[in-house]
Amino acid sequence: MTNTPEKIVYTARASVTGGRQGRATSEDGVLDLSLTAPKEVGGPGTGTNPEQLFAVGYGACFQGALTMVAKAHGVDASGSQLEIAVGFGPEGDSYAITADIEVTIPGVDDAKAQELVEAAHQVCHYSKATRGNVPVTVVGKGA
Repeated sequence: MTNTPEKIVYTARASVTGGRQGRATSEDGVLDLSLTAPKEVGGPGTGTNPEQLFAVGYGACFQGALTMVAKAHGVDASGSQLEIAVGFGPEGDSYAITADIEVTIPGVDDAKAQELVEAAHQVCHYSKATRGNVPVTVVGKGA
């Protein structure tokens, strides 16, 4: 299933040179990073790697989706704390990733927190993009 936007309201543009041992810059120049592979896969681990960037992007998107979903359920999730782990490893002749998301939401119990993160997982555009291809777990905890 393809999820195509009805209208493009924003387009992020970036340039990457040198792959995992290179540089990444956003079109507006705000993002400017040295890229290096993590030590765990033989790199120096002295710069940012693609999995970290994916984790930050996915986490921010997911938390935004959670805030929207929670509001519709009468819950203020603006104080929620999200932790995301993006795993990377061999898969056949190539590599694949996994994502584990855990969110603690103040003012609700564990069951409600789980309900909210599962609802957010249905609307987050990173979740939509990974669905059916990347194993993603979502855990909600009340606080």
